[in-house]
Amino acid sequence: MMSNIFVPSFNLARRAFMTRAATTTLSGAAIALLAGNDALAVSNDQNSEAAIAADVEILKTALGAEQEAIAAYQVGAESGLLRQPALDLAVTFQGHHKAHASLLASTVKKLGGVPGDAKKAADYHFPTDQLKSDVDVLRFAASLEKGAVSAYLGAIPLFGNRDLAKAAGSILGDEAMHWAILRQAVGDVPVPEAFVS
Repeated sequence: MMSNIFVPSFNLARRAFMTRAATTTLSGAAIALLAGNDALAVSNDQNSEAAIAADVEILKTALGAEQEAIAAYQVGAESGLLRQPALDLAVTFQGHHKAHASLLASTVKKLGGVPGDAKKAADYHFPTDQLKSDVDVLRFAASLEKGAVSAYLGAIPLFGNRDLAKAAGSILGDEAMHWAILRQAVGDVPVPEAFVS
């Protein structure tokens, strides 16, 4: 079965079981962070060196996953298998991942870390030999997006800085929309379950 073939190669943290849904509003600091502003508020209980270092590692792992997604969408776009409007969709989603990567890299730097460099597409060992049609490419992309949703879901409770957790939640929302739209594009039920794990 195809869904077993395309397993994302990244995982930010252990998967978290969603026990309840909560609606939150982004704080001013999280909005500033998402807007790329230099004003990143870190409260006293969130600014120990160990807490900041742990947050930087989570951010660097997320950055690596975003870089992988950028490379995957590039492979899909260059495959010659995607026709319009699927090609435009892939390029749009790749642009979202580029924005995520840029934000994550700048935040790592603001917190005193050094963001990792992007790998070459070949280094990810994407299953390009199994991509035979536009549906294959879109299912592959959907599997990566689902993996990103799960990874962000697992990472959010690990952040010491709750503003970073909220900002990651905003990225998770975008990844979930990508996953749903890609599922719809191949004729699958866009939102197959009431909860994401």
